[in-house]
Amino acid sequence: MPRQARVDLPGLLHHVMARGIEGRVLFSDPADYSDFQARLEASNERYPSQILAWALMPNHFHLLIRSGKQGIVPFMQKVMTGYATSYNIRHQRSGHLFGNRYKSIICEEETYLLELVRYIHLNPLRAKIVEDMKELADFPFCGHGALLGKRSHAWQEIDDVLARFSSNPSKARTQYESFVEEGNRQGKRSDLTGGGLIRSMGGVRNVMQSGRSGEREAYDSRVLGSGQFVQDIMKAVEIKETVQDRLRKKGVTLDQVAERVAQEFGLSKSLLFQRDRTALASKAKALFIHIRVEYLGQTNREVSLMTKMGDVAATRARLRGSALLSTSGLGSWLEVN
Repeated sequence: MPRQARVDLPGLLHHVMARGIEGRVLFSDPADYSDFQARLEASNERYPSQILAWALMPNHFHLLIRSGKQGIVPFMQKVMTGYATSYNIRHQRSGHLFGNRYKSIICEEETYLLELVRYIHLNPLRAKIVEDMKELADFPFCGHGALLGKRSHAWQEIDDVLARFSSNPSKARTQYESFVEEGNRQGKRSDLTGGGLIRSMGGVRNVMQSGRSGEREAYDSRVLGSGQFVQDIMKAVEIKETVQDRLRKKGVTLDQVAERVAQEFGLSKSLLFQRDRTALASKAKALFIHIRVEYLGQTNREVSLMTKMGDVAATRARLRGSALLSTSGLGSWLEVN
């Protein structure tokens, strides 16, 4: 069964998880942990978001991120692509580092934000990487210690979390610590890991078209929240997806996209499918890749092969293409009213 498209709308709360391929180690030594944190900081500078909680485990990681205006996808691509490349160089290996793509679950803030902060920060304790709450407070590879004031990370959002406990920082930290200790006594919360009650419905479109009998709330495996929250998210996604629908219905073809992009830059469209690294061709390819992936639903892998580029280069090109589209004459062609 084809995997569902990502739900990526600005300003949403995402619980992001990724594992090493075949369960292998992602973080082998302190240099790996430091490098990943540095990439979180760099990505946050490039695509401003709010990192509310995080935990780096030997073979996987958890992040709780409120996405910025460009969504979660470019943020995570910059983190993971850069980290995988540097890890392979550092450990003299090649090939994929992460198992499949990262998992991102949209979460309803008021209900789940604090619960997920607690859930994520308790991971090292539940995995017995640390022995007790005292060791968890000193554990350097999750955000718990920063919320307690034991260390600081410029890229970790502290105030938003603590303000939910008290306006007084000292009192807020005390209440937060008690909140986490209470969660530890509760045991594992399987309800915070996502999943779908109606996966068999087949994703966004079938959920939206299934009707509402009143007997069951709307549900989607990519969203953690109430039925009304799921409906709101799916409606927003449906509006976004009409862009792809409109272009498909208009019969927009690969040749047409290539022709329009080539005209925009005064190039032959054949250059889009050749190993041409000149500045103008690179810009044209970036715009072409962005449109093919974001508006016509092709995969990054498909367009990388098509344009004779490596996967990493194609990903970077696609991100550059977003800015190019906003200043190009192709925006009106892709517009959906």
